Amino acid sequence: MAPSLSPARGRDEGERTSRARAVPRARVGSSPRARLTAVVLVLAAVAAACGGASTAGAGEAYADAVWPQRPVVELGFDVAPDLRSVTGTETVRFTPDLEVCELVFRAWPNTPTMATAGSSLTVTDAAVDDAPVAPEVVAAGAPAGAPGTMITLPLPGCVGPGTTVTARLGFRLVLGVDADERVASSPSTGTAWFGSGYPLLAWERGRGWAREPAVPIFGESATSEAADTTVTVTAPQGLAVLGPGEPAPVTEGPPGRAVHGFRAPALRDVAVAVGRYTVLERDVDGVRLRLATPQAGTRVPPAQWADALAAAITAQTRLLGPFPYPWLTVAITPGQSDGTEFPAALQFGDVGARPLRALVAHEVAHEWFYALVGNDQARDPWLDESFATAVEALSTDGDYSVADVDPALVGRLGEPMSAWAADGGFRAYVDGVYAQGAAALLAGRAADPEGFDTALRGYVAANAHRVVTPAAVQEAFAGQPAVLDALTEAGAFTGGR
Repeated sequence: MAPSLSPARGRDEGERTSRARAVPRARVGSSPRARLTAVVLVLAAVAAACGGASTAGAGEAYADAVWPQRPVVELGFDVAPDLRSVTGTETVRFTPDLEVCELVFRAWPNTPTMATAGSSLTVTDAAVDDAPVAPEVVAAGAPAGAPGTMITLPLPGCVGPGTTVTARLGFRLVLGVDADERVASSPSTGTAWFGSGYPLLAWERGRGWAREPAVPIFGESATSEAADTTVTVTAPQGLAVLGPGEPAPVTEGPPGRAVHGFRAPALRDVAVAVGRYTVLERDVDGVRLRLATPQAGTRVPPAQWADALAAAITAQTRLLGPFPYPWLTVAITPGQSDGTEFPAALQFGDVGARPLRALVAHEVAHEWFYALVGNDQARDPWLDESFATAVEALSTDGDYSVADVDPALVGRLGEPMSAWAADGGFRAYVDGVYAQGAAALLAGRAADPEGFDTALRGYVAANAHRVVTPAAVQEAFAGQPAVLDALTEAGAFTGGR
């Protein structure tokens, strides 16, 4: 997520503020660093991509890193004619690598910022291995009166590693009207969008269930393994539908309805947009871009949006290596004031031309940091936001300096979302994580730009499709002491003060 570059939309401590500035351009290194045989193969593809503008094989370069036992998720969304609610079904085949006695899902539309804007997610029925079960729902940060954010399905008995469990859930999603969030509808433009709009399996390989509570500030909290994902969206005929992955041919559904299908082999999360959209398609260095803009019009012409997205993809593949996916779907979501990232999908508010370049660059960078290299966003938010902000700067002539960070926030980079919610709120979170983390990374890079860029590409390749901890950064940048010193001073490896 990028902080808003449109301060006119203020809201108490949740007001989003601009952080874009100017920084020297990135210089791309050339010698990949390998740890494992699989990583060597990935880095060879990375080095080839970095030698020119082409990203042929986007997504395929990381295929060997996909967890063979990853969850298999089948989602069905049935969108109401007024686009204000969705009836859903979900099937998950889950093979844990640790013993489990229950299944834990997170209902992120029930977080305080989304629930107060009128959105909600309610599980209506559930079964485990074809036996009905009663879901246990816990608030886990949800506001009073809202459904809980943590949904637990008890198992009849504990199962060991390697044992597959199948869960089926029915749910109802309500989309807040004109909400400045990732789940909402816009009656005036006839559009709707929902990201994380289903029970999200909250597993972290080697660690277990992610149970951190939702917090009352804007930001991500999701943790999930990349899953083999199939999505079906049933919607009124004549409306455009954007979903994750390769689209299947549209088929006829019930009277007046059409069925849209999508499939992706490795996604942590899913975002869908539906409505009176005009869809522009463009190939960008081997990436199929699908951009949906409301037919009611946008402040920036669609071609200008596409140009900004293309520029970010090209600049960042030169820096980071092949784009993580062979496709990227982007929806302009009128209720939002900034941008929100999902694997192979982005949402942007209807912003003006001034913030466009930095905002687009920030969200595109998230396709590597959280989408490809995952993290527990509640426990270690800096692992995606700091890297995405630094890459934003490197690809847009932006700048972040530790001198510009509130001294009271210096040393708190590694704190979890719960700490920012309790002490400082959203503004402090933006300054202490986005700005401070980017400033530390850029300051460390200044000592050895080529070595930093090589280490960064190695970090991406070695941790593709995984959920990382700060230890992975320490390992990847072991040969870059200036980077580790800057991050250590910022508090990245201590959880703050």
